[in-house]
Amino acid sequence: MMTSTPSPTDLTTHPWFFCGIGGSGMLPLASILKGVGAEVAGSDRSFDQGRTPEKFAALERQGFRLFPQDGSGIVSANQTLVASAAIEDTVPEVVRAGQLGCPRMTRAELLSALFNAAPFGIAVGGTSGKSTVTGMLGWIMHAAGRDPTIMNGAVMKNFVSPDVPFASARVGKGDVFVSEVDESDGSIALYRPAVSVLLNVSLDHKSMEELRVLFRDFIGAAPHAAVNVDDEEARTLAQGAADVLPFGIDSPDALLGIEPGSIADGPTAISATVIDRRDGAQHALRLTMPGRHNLANALAAVAGAAAAGVPVNQAVEALDSFAGMARRFDIVGTSPAGTTVIDDFGHNPEKCAATLRTLKSHPGRVIAFFQPHGYGPLRQMGHELAEVFADLLGPEDITILCDPVYFGGTVDRSEGSERIVRLIEQSGGKAEHVPSREECGNRIVALARSGDRIVVMGARDDTLTQFAKGILARLD
Repeated sequence: MMTSTPSPTDLTTHPWFFCGIGGSGMLPLASILKGVGAEVAGSDRSFDQGRTPEKFAALERQGFRLFPQDGSGIVSANQTLVASAAIEDTVPEVVRAGQLGCPRMTRAELLSALFNAAPFGIAVGGTSGKSTVTGMLGWIMHAAGRDPTIMNGAVMKNFVSPDVPFASARVGKGDVFVSEVDESDGSIALYRPAVSVLLNVSLDHKSMEELRVLFRDFIGAAPHAAVNVDDEEARTLAQGAADVLPFGIDSPDALLGIEPGSIADGPTAISATVIDRRDGAQHALRLTMPGRHNLANALAAVAGAAAAGVPVNQAVEALDSFAGMARRFDIVGTSPAGTTVIDDFGHNPEKCAATLRTLKSHPGRVIAFFQPHGYGPLRQMGHELAEVFADLLGPEDITILCDPVYFGGTVDRSEGSERIVRLIEQSGGKAEHVPSREECGNRIVALARSGDRIVVMGARDDTLTQFAKGILARLD
């Protein structure tokens, strides 16, 4: 690791190399660095394996130099290696950087350095909804003329263009830097925001005790905060903090809330009346995405923007044209027979529950495909995941799990998806374990009938989108 962090003026004075440049956390960070004029190259295991070639072709068109993950891209001690803290020391880039004496930074160290150097940082934290709220906040700030820099873990459809098809970052010239911040590795403690936005607190990668400490400090690190007081944990952590704007759909403590009885929830959109209880003003909110969780996300974005000085009416109006996020209840299409395929990032209990609740609030059977994003997370939250699928899906629905994501390494693979299927069945749900994803696709196509909603869920694997599109093509 680096013993000192480069200042913003140092960013363009030497070259950078990203190990895993195609990852959802690495790609936007590399894009921001390149956007401010730095020389950026990288490697990726998926690039070597020929996975998602369109992504790497787009990176090369944008001027990134890509190398095989064999150490050949590390050629000078002047390069700074950016790599995950969890990456093995045996990876060739790490070995070669060590031999040359290259400085090394984690993704979180570099992002926090960029974020903390910005004049006005807005940080979005919480177990679920960070990417969507970050995208919404970034769009609000853009619409308000603040020309923000945005760091996201997902593609923001509003900023996609032919030249930038994977727009998970935006480089602006204004003073605002909007970023989601991660609690899973504890790096949330590195950030010094002007505004902290806390969405929710629930079990994910860390214990609840660890999460409470991290998120309490996150609220306390900022002079201004917006906190979801519908979430009991978040509300408790905000007690005693200075200058908190509480928001929520249901809580009477929410100063920014929803007028009772105003919610109109459809299969592909939701609308409601936002009420600002500080002055009694009401504002009509319309979102081109369904689900109460997205209504909560919109309130979070409006509250975060309000804490940053954007009038509530401007923030609400901007969300009328918010196009959404890739892989966040992303409707791939509907077959001629009336079967709809949805691509979704759901991978922890809370994210999966939000998606399934949205689906079950409207008619039609649900076929839920779930690809666990690793063996470790499956052990950590397996019981909770099983309960979500068993409790929220009905007797006519079915959950299909393939084996967890595994791209190599020394992780313990003794317990996999078959355990989750067993737990779902023990809780009264219907589930199947089909080890191969290809065979899962065959099974889903065989099961599908008119009116079904097929949802493809999982993280850490960009090819899930192609898998969802492939299912729709076969249904066509």
